[in-house]
Amino acid sequence: MRHPKTALGALLLAVALVTGACATSTDAVVTGPETFEFVSPDGQLEINYDPPSERKPVATLTGPDLMDPDRTLNVQEDFEGQVVILNLWGQWCGPCRAESDDLQRLQEEFEPQGATVFGINLRDPNRQKPVDFVEDNGITFPSIWDPSNAAVAALRGFPTSVVPATIILDKQHRVAAVYLAEITDDKLRDTVSAILAEEVEPV
Repeated sequence: MRHPKTALGALLLAVALVTGACATSTDAVVTGPETFEFVSPDGQLEINYDPPSERKPVATLTGPDLMDPDRTLNVQEDFEGQVVILNLWGQWCGPCRAESDDLQRLQEEFEPQGATVFGINLRDPNRQKPVDFVEDNGITFPSIWDPSNAAVAALRGFPTSVVPATIILDKQHRVAAVYLAEITDDKLRDTVSAILAEEVEPV
């Protein structure tokens, strides 16, 4: 019987070659009674969760502000009632750098409508490098600095090798869509608009 680690490694390598991402994995699904949890079944790179009643919320996402480590960011408290375009990135990652302009355009377009891009900066132990990247590229959306992977642990099982990755949270901060490869603003625009138009469901 094939060793599970060997099989997983072969699958991850194949997907990375196809997508051109820094590193990637397979599909994300929602399991468990209360919160979103990532598992790896069948190799999809784009997932939409409908109907909304079947979505699961993420656990509390919090951590130090990349630009001000004395300040703590909290997705649920700081962006209550807003759609959140959650992006996992690193300044060392070519596709992350390439999509940063697209994410900034989404921020500028949708912030007045009640949505925000929110980054989690991964695997950057030297904080100054991602800070310089943000400043040099005019990025205005916030990011958590997460070199220890403490914040991304809220995505229960989401592998830190999946960079870049984008997870769209609806107004109740439930996972509505997942993209496991580099994105463009054109690709996400209709999805974000549709999620913004959804009515908030009673708890």
